[in-house]
Amino acid sequence: MDKIENFACRVCGLIQDEEPWGESGEDPNFNICDCCGVEFGYEDYTKESVKAYRNKWLEVGANWWKLKEKPEDWDIKKQLQNIPVNFK
Repeated sequence: MDKIENFACRVCGLIQDEEPWGESGEDPNFNICDCCGVEFGYEDYTKESVKAYRNKWLEVGANWWKLKEKPEDWDIKKQLQNIPVNFK
């Protein structure tokens, strides 16, 4: 896995401060993504659950979980490009 992918949310692509799934990609920290609200290690465990969560999040408007963390110049298309290849 590319290093930047280790820090990206599997659902929305937001780059996290720490690796949501650890260095190995198999040890989730169970934090919540500020953007889409997914809990790492719970709702993003399989490719199917990631895609289902992403589709639901996008369908309801891709609202930020923590609105105060949303950058003023947020570009959803650019952020979605950060999603790890195996979870697109």
